[in-house]
Amino acid sequence: MVTDTEGYIHIIEYLTEHLSLFENSIAPDKTTDTVMAVIEIELSEQIISVCSQNEALTFNQRNAIIREVDAIVYDLEEILSGVVNNPVTEQQNIFIKEFATLIKNLFDSELNNLPA
Repeated sequence: MVTDTEGYIHIIEYLTEHLSLFENSIAPDKTTDTVMAVIEIELSEQIISVCSQNEALTFNQRNAIIREVDAIVYDLEEILSGVVNNPVTEQQNIFIKEFATLIKNLFDSELNNLPA
């Protein structure tokens, strides 16, 4: 659905262009969330939004979306493998929210292109 689109490739390129945000970063001492935890939370919120905005989605379409999100999380784990368990910084948190929104927009775009 989305992971095989050119838009997804652009979003992954956008992430790789901003990898410096995740290198040698120091999170505040009070931070307990890891980079991966924030990714999972943000993507979950965006995908719940996608599904709630598209009530006509079939069970199979919803399952396809979940499989796509699993593939996206896997890709992110691979790209960010050295830092996924690090505490998240505020800048990383902001970037992850933006990234998750881009993923949601990609799903929205693809769902709008489905035949009625």
